[in-house]
Amino acid sequence: MVISETAKKIIPQETGMSVEQVEALADRVLDDGDLFASISSGSFRYDCMFVAPCSESSVAKFASGISDTLISRAVAVCIKEGRKVILVVRETPKSAIMLENELKLARCGVTIMDADPGFYTHPGSVEDVVNFTVGKCLDRVSVDHNLYKRWE
Repeated sequence: MVISETAKKIIPQETGMSVEQVEALADRVLDDGDLFASISSGSFRYDCMFVAPCSESSVAKFASGISDTLISRAVAVCIKEGRKVILVVRETPKSAIMLENELKLARCGVTIMDADPGFYTHPGSVEDVVNFTVGKCLDRVSVDHNLYKRWE
């Protein structure tokens, strides 16, 4: 797990958890300022990368090839190595600039997943909405789950 500096400020506001509590959920935590961390190298093997949530500011950096943080460098490495990248974008409405940045990344093989719930599952809680989005992300990388009821 890598948490951006901005996310560290947002986590307590949006989750009611501390950054330390969120980090405790991960097997390993890397510093976003550590451009020499393993995931910044194409020779370090991993299957995919999720950026969740992903701001449109980060989308713009990724689309422009800016690699000034560990997160942006790791995304650039995944793209160049042909690995799966899933961006869970959370901003709406979107300007033409945002859409063009997303299209540029999609043409490079990046999956853009807006954090939109599927209402056919009849979500009854925020947890149901989150589970749907997480489940759709896991579907993109062929990980079995039972986070939401599939369409029948």
